[in-house]
Amino acid sequence: MIQRNSIEGNPSNEQIELGRRRRASAWTDIVEGIALWRLWFRLGWNDILQRYRRSVLGPFWLTASMAIMVVTLGVLYAELFNQPIDDFLPFLCVGLLVWTLIAGYLTEGGTLFTGSESYIKQIRLPFSIYVYRSSWAKLIVFAHNFVIYIGVLIYFQIWPGAVSLLAVPGLMLIVLNGTIASLTIGIVSARFRDIPQLIASIVQIIFFLTPIFWKPESLRGHAYITDFNPFFHLLEIVRAPLLGNLPSAANYFVVLFLTLINVAIASAFFSRFRSRIAYWV
Repeated sequence: MIQRNSIEGNPSNEQIELGRRRRASAWTDIVEGIALWRLWFRLGWNDILQRYRRSVLGPFWLTASMAIMVVTLGVLYAELFNQPIDDFLPFLCVGLLVWTLIAGYLTEGGTLFTGSESYIKQIRLPFSIYVYRSSWAKLIVFAHNFVIYIGVLIYFQIWPGAVSLLAVPGLMLIVLNGTIASLTIGIVSARFRDIPQLIASIVQIIFFLTPIFWKPESLRGHAYITDFNPFFHLLEIVRAPLLGNLPSAANYFVVLFLTLINVAIASAFFSRFRSRIAYWV
């Protein structure tokens, strides 16, 4: 019967049971990782401290460099595009803050497991801990940089209103998608070490195709560039509320659809290849 099923292309009972065990192990890994939140909280914060160890400003160097970039590029591009500075600079500021978070998940996902090789080979921990650790560290960086947005609001005397609260669920969706995507990228990169370089190149291209330095309305008859760009919709569900605007239904639809795809891909990869990560790193 097993041979007949294999010939006909149907999975055998053993294959079905193996798939169930893999999915159960993957789910257990995710739950156990969440339960160890104190550990990955501390590891994520320690990653930030180690990066700026013995420096005067510490992690606030991130904020200083981002602030300089926002002000310099904001003034320059406002002049180039003939845009009012009090309108363009907040737009650029929020766009850069959110894009930095999104790009961080993609470009740093390649070292998710390979960068934790010493932990993986010496201590038996849920693999999801390294995913949570990386995501938490990125949220810390985002929180530091968010001070710039508050400074821009105060300087230009802008108040986005109650609609700005919609940025919270928008940010949660970005973190969820980023965390899931980094898991998939981390697994594939552990097996194929060229993937991080490939993703870094793709992210650079997407950066220029996404309205960060330019506004979507400037496309005129080429709106498809943003309509079919999922990163624009990810940006907009946070940027629009922080600028006092309401995201469109299309923004949320695309992001939710993207989330379902991310979950499906990550679930398949993590269930199938979770047991091989320790050998690949």
